[in-house]
Amino acid sequence: MNEPPLREPTFLILTALADEPRHGYAVIEEVEHISAGSVRLRAGTLYAALDRLRADGLIEVDREEVVQTRLRRYYRITAEGARRLAADAARMRRHATAAARRLGRFAGGTA
Repeated sequence: MNEPPLREPTFLILTALADEPRHGYAVIEEVEHISAGSVRLRAGTLYAALDRLRADGLIEVDREEVVQTRLRRYYRITAEGARRLAADAARMRRHATAAARRLGRFAGGTA
């Protein structure tokens, strides 16, 4: 199946959920950590993405709990989400390997 690459925020959200279920704010923090601060999701952007990922079957609600009178929803990656994440990670590894191999000629300072 030839699927389009995941967009960077989608890739990072799935990565944040790959090891354990997380609630929205924890996903925002984990994405920032994974990306070394280069990607900072806003709440509106995150929740729109989470809704889309749920509709696509890549994540699902793990559980809900009330914290200080507010509902906190935890999300987890589905088997399909893990498959898509793994496929995209493999694609990026192949591309990075090809780029590194071709850039090798610049390692000695020659152009």
